[in-house]
Amino acid sequence: MKIAGAVLEEMHRSRPYAHSRPITVAELELQPPQGGEVLVQIEAAGLCHSDLSVVSGDRPRPTPMLLGHEAAGRVVQLGPDVTDLSIGQRVVMTFLPRCGRCAGCATDGREPCAPGSQANAAGTLIAGGTRIQRDGYDVHHHLGVSGFSTYAVVSRHSVVPVADDVPAHIAAIMGCAVLTGGGAVLNVGQPSADDDVVVVGLGGVGMAALLTARALGARRVIAVDALTKKLHQARELGADEAYSPHQAIDANIRAQIVIEAAGHPQALETAFALTAPGGTTVTVGLPHPSARSAIPVAQLTAEARTIKGSYLGSAVPERDLPKFVDMWRSGRLPIESLISSIISIGEINEALDKLADATELRQIIQFDHT
Repeated sequence: MKIAGAVLEEMHRSRPYAHSRPITVAELELQPPQGGEVLVQIEAAGLCHSDLSVVSGDRPRPTPMLLGHEAAGRVVQLGPDVTDLSIGQRVVMTFLPRCGRCAGCATDGREPCAPGSQANAAGTLIAGGTRIQRDGYDVHHHLGVSGFSTYAVVSRHSVVPVADDVPAHIAAIMGCAVLTGGGAVLNVGQPSADDDVVVVGLGGVGMAALLTARALGARRVIAVDALTKKLHQARELGADEAYSPHQAIDANIRAQIVIEAAGHPQALETAFALTAPGGTTVTVGLPHPSARSAIPVAQLTAEARTIKGSYLGSAVPERDLPKFVDMWRSGRLPIESLISSIISIGEINEALDKLADATELRQIIQFDHT
């Protein structure tokens, strides 16, 4: 079938992206779903920093690639062997398929799925190969989703059904920002009512972590970011206190749980500095593979600190997404407050500039299939 999708032609093009236009909205050919796969009509997709990291080359991927990994839509066709979904059912796309059989999958979310990670790095689906072509040549998949398109073929392992009362734009954000940031708090930090939580880096993922810490009843939720605008937004979203990194260190802020969501080595150093003795620093950010942080090892040992990495919030999507849906339904997790604008797929290069400049929190591409 013919689809329209946002294809990254090559990495490392210069900014502004509105001029260099690394992404082309193109007509593509999409193969039908194979065994264990589904065809989804995309309704909404969020523009995330992980998309920007591929465009900039910080997260190298094969090109051309149909971008987008935070999306939601409706099932329109079931491939062979898929019997537990229904046509017309709304699904959340998740960017790490889990095979359910490897050693990573046996860790209950703590480690990523090995076959899923290998497929993501290769730009294929977990079953192998691609389902997207342009003029007879393969176009790679982005993290098993490729959600910046009118339709997508994905593995059954890459979708989680949700009820119709969850709007598409809310469902989309749940698939990445909420699972990653919120999951790091829910699954790794696990705050009690006596714990303070600090979030370093207030993009979509960091703000989702902040909202989740608030929803789970942490004693104090403290926001840290270098941008004054982000600090104002954090207070509006329920942060008890908000500081620049230098202000937080000067104020001797210390918390039992600190989430680093900036994806910068200096942010990890700040997060570690703000962690209390016996506390846990949880890092979810993904900097350039060559990035390095300097951590005082003696302090790590003498104060019995813990540093934990958390990919996709250490989540098992089928287990955790219903929890976030329940928090959203109850009004404790106002995910809609993360959305800063609704855009069309044709505005994606300009939207990348806004994301890089940190002038937008979450831009949602909305697809009109009428």
